Amino acid sequence: MSDDLRDLYQDVILDHGRRPRNRRVPEGANRRVEGFNPLCGDRITVHVALAGGRVVDVGFEGSGCAISVASASTMTEAVKGKTVAEVEELFVRLHDLVTGQGGTPDLDELGKLAAFSGVSQFPLRVKCATLAWHALREAVAGGGESITTE
Repeated sequence: MSDDLRDLYQDVILDHGRRPRNRRVPEGANRRVEGFNPLCGDRITVHVALAGGRVVDVGFEGSGCAISVASASTMTEAVKGKTVAEVEELFVRLHDLVTGQGGTPDLDELGKLAAFSGVSQFPLRVKCATLAWHALREAVAGGGESITTE
């Protein structure tokens, strides 16, 4: 990992872990999925206001490790205003990134999400970083009310 990515990883995880953004139930939320990671004990519920195939607003509740909370927080910032198809594309890109299949991340293109490339060095933390994303994916697809990383 480059020094720039290492610094970004530290900054993003610490900042969003301590001061998460969008930790709330958004007004007009019409989709809700709870995610549970039994390995780490993370519980994140994602609330989405979806209209016309677009994420109008998104928030989350719950608790977990710094990586899980930081990932949920940055996710909410990244997907607001995106279409369901764009959310799916971001999910795949993030999943590839944290599993080490994404190659060198483009900082300009991914912004803060590029920080999660460092998770690929800690395989046990991949589920922490993707928990909220799996819940979001299920929510925008109109699926069930809960998911687990197991």
